[in-house]
Amino acid sequence: MTPVELSRTVLCAVRRAVDAGELSVAVPARAVVAAPGPGGSGDYATNIALQLARPAGRTPRYVAEVLREQISAAPGVRGVEITGPGFLNISLDSAAPAALVREIRAQGLRYGHSEALAGQVLSVRLPVAYEPRAEVVADALARIVATQGARVHLHRGTGEQGEQDGRHERHGRGEHGVETLDLRTLPPASGDPTPLGPDAARWALLHPAPHDRPRIGAEHLVQRESNPLFRVRYAHTRTRAVGRNAADLGFTAHAGDLIDVADVPTPLLLALADHPRLLLGAATHRAPDRLARHLVTLADATLAFLPTVLPLGDEKPSAAHRARLALAEAAGTVLAGGLSLLGIDAPEYL
Repeated sequence: MTPVELSRTVLCAVRRAVDAGELSVAVPARAVVAAPGPGGSGDYATNIALQLARPAGRTPRYVAEVLREQISAAPGVRGVEITGPGFLNISLDSAAPAALVREIRAQGLRYGHSEALAGQVLSVRLPVAYEPRAEVVADALARIVATQGARVHLHRGTGEQGEQDGRHERHGRGEHGVETLDLRTLPPASGDPTPLGPDAARWALLHPAPHDRPRIGAEHLVQRESNPLFRVRYAHTRTRAVGRNAADLGFTAHAGDLIDVADVPTPLLLALADHPRLLLGAATHRAPDRLARHLVTLADATLAFLPTVLPLGDEKPSAAHRARLALAEAAGTVLAGGLSLLGIDAPEYL
């Protein structure tokens, strides 16, 4: 069960409680689920009971008790606990993380791809003269929207046609229902990114939010944790290294029971499960920077997890090690796929 699916499960629980007369409240449009905070438990937590308590005229604890019964009965949910003033902490069936890993391993670099935007056409306006940031953003957008079934047409706007396209952009869509995105007003980089090399240059231009001016400097080349691109690429190479080390120790990956492995971090599972939603969001909002930031989050969670993958000392490889290795390899696959969509190499060695 992905975070999006769990959010729908929580909303369905609210709707059933309202229909049964246990709560008198409008069903919200969205239920936020996230990793449990301090004092929490389980795989995910939600504050939906605190959100609904005041409009329902009930205490958060009462709302939480009502929703716990409804959520506990949902398929894929192993149990629900209430902590604090009314936080719902949800544990999923042990098969759920294994199913996520199997899905990633089956889809490979296409994990997160869909036809959600099939038939959409994005007309991208570029400056007449070559401008590095606009060119790189347009290229990344073409890759990202293609993962959701849409396509991009690139144009260099000049003169009267350019003015018309600018007016279409302000209204959201151009003629014939083709959406227009004007990159001619995108703030350029603070300097020439070429000396950084192709990968660091692309990251420097894609990672900042669209309204920010990219900074061009040696910080994009340093091989330290302070460099987000280094962390993402290093996390990918480490997932490949543990696979090679596991082969030397005589065992391979198997997506087994991950819930019972206490040191598997929820942030890693959350980041992997959330990847399809983040990829769709980057395509829908025409925002490669969203994907770049998501890769940093995934990389940090992966690096925190990797020390637990291989046996230590005289420890023999076990089913838990094979399950951890499968999760590590899945993380590496998602990191490689995300980097490729940004046009950045994902090396096996770094």
